[in-house]
Amino acid sequence: MKIERVNFYNQNGYSLSGKLYLPLDSPPRFYALFAHCFTCSKNFKAVSNISDTLSQCGIAVLSFDFTGLGNSEGAFEETGFSSNVSDLIAAANFLEENYQAPKLLIGHSLGGAAVVFAAEALNSVQALVTIGTPSEPRHVQHLFESDLEKIKKEGKAKVNIGGRPFHISREFVEDLESKSLSDILGKLRKAVLIMHSPQDQIVDISNAAELYQYAHHPKSFISLDRADHLLSEEKESRYAGELISSWVKKYLPAEIKEYDTDGHQVKVRLFGESYTSEILTPYHHLLADEPKSVGGENLGPTPYDLLMAALGACTVMTLKMYAERKSWKLGEILVYLNHDKVHKEDSQNPDRQGAKVSRFSRKLQITGDLTDEMKIKLLEIADKCPVHRTLHEEIIVETSF
Repeated sequence: MKIERVNFYNQNGYSLSGKLYLPLDSPPRFYALFAHCFTCSKNFKAVSNISDTLSQCGIAVLSFDFTGLGNSEGAFEETGFSSNVSDLIAAANFLEENYQAPKLLIGHSLGGAAVVFAAEALNSVQALVTIGTPSEPRHVQHLFESDLEKIKKEGKAKVNIGGRPFHISREFVEDLESKSLSDILGKLRKAVLIMHSPQDQIVDISNAAELYQYAHHPKSFISLDRADHLLSEEKESRYAGELISSWVKKYLPAEIKEYDTDGHQVKVRLFGESYTSEILTPYHHLLADEPKSVGGENLGPTPYDLLMAALGACTVMTLKMYAERKSWKLGEILVYLNHDKVHKEDSQNPDRQGAKVSRFSRKLQITGDLTDEMKIKLLEIADKCPVHRTLHEEIIVETSF
């Protein structure tokens, strides 16, 4: 991932701290805004994982700390649900002025309720996603329910939320109680995705059913089965990011753009502390990586996986082209590949340099009415695929700065 740390000002003049997750080396499909959960921050792991995953899918994501939280200025006790919505609009204005107006809003828990209200005010937004979101903002009061009477009576109280102390004001509570999602969602004419876990112990999944009833079509629901409310496990939050990227393609289709490979056929870039590498061809974007066991993030195939994939892809394409010329009706064509190092059969000194050679094993599985003669011919044709022939040629690799 590539992260830019940004700051912008809200309507009260407070500086808000944000992180802008960008695709490593390609223009973003579009920009999105992420609203974190109540009392969380932009550094919350689920926020980071989802934003990172979306950036790998070509979507730029801005997540930021609401007023009085994380690294943002201001006092949390002076904020309310309305100020969160106002901060989101300030973030959207910042993106529009410096990058591009956001087309997608994503909100986790109470942040999901905030993005619904913000979406109504932002014309650029065409789609929104809620994750574990309560059907009404006042639902969050259960986190400080034992102090609610004291807050209303004395004007404010110090409460403990998630092991941290916060001052909650009467105005904050009244602001929550005055907001209704049913009215807003019913009027919105923007694509809505509601994501919720049936095992959510903080916000019951019945809230998702209510949100779905409130929303106008086009609307979708995805179950985050086995995830907790905070999407604590990395695999769950990254799964959510992948689903969002796939869903939004229907409503925000990406234009086919030619990537800038600086005049070359392929461009490979590594950025950051891990081995995650971005591969660009003029029209495609891929990731390569190493397994976590050797220090990678396992976000893409290894270099040797890609090499075998090239041989396998070239093989199936060549077989299909040949079969079509012969009018052979082939069904599914499968190629299974492995790579290892083996000693040369005639090597008298197996320890010397060059005594081992690379071996690619390639197994074909083809459905269709094939005779033995056809199978023999297809094996012969497989060995004539361009990548196979290239691997058998004398190869020169020239490296320079």
